[in-house]
Amino acid sequence: MNTPAELPARTYRVTRDDLVAYAAASGDHNPIHQDEEIAVAVGLPGVIAHGMYTLALAARYVDEFVGEPGRIASIGAKFTKPVVVPAEGTEVTFSGVAAENGTITVTAKCDDVSVLGRCQVTLHPSAP
Repeated sequence: MNTPAELPARTYRVTRDDLVAYAAASGDHNPIHQDEEIAVAVGLPGVIAHGMYTLALAARYVDEFVGEPGRIASIGAKFTKPVVVPAEGTEVTFSGVAAENGTITVTAKCDDVSVLGRCQVTLHPSAP
């Protein structure tokens, strides 16, 4: 039996411009993702990234590691903490462990706090 392989960590910068672009692409224009006053008024610590944007970054991380776009069969996670995006932006760091069965467990942290829980990616087998 082979030992699971650790993936190298990768950090992605997240800016408020990214959130505006994601809102336009996804149709999710909830102002908590763009307006500091509204985010704070509803009890958040500030503007937060869309949870699905954070999950998309996890998929990007795996895609870049695998090097073959389209290999992800499924991805799922629990959103455990919001990614707060101050005006100057923030960083989210991903790491992972690949099992021989084609699954990758991904860890995502912002300011040393886990922002995704139980993040599992299942890969399609690679083409022959």
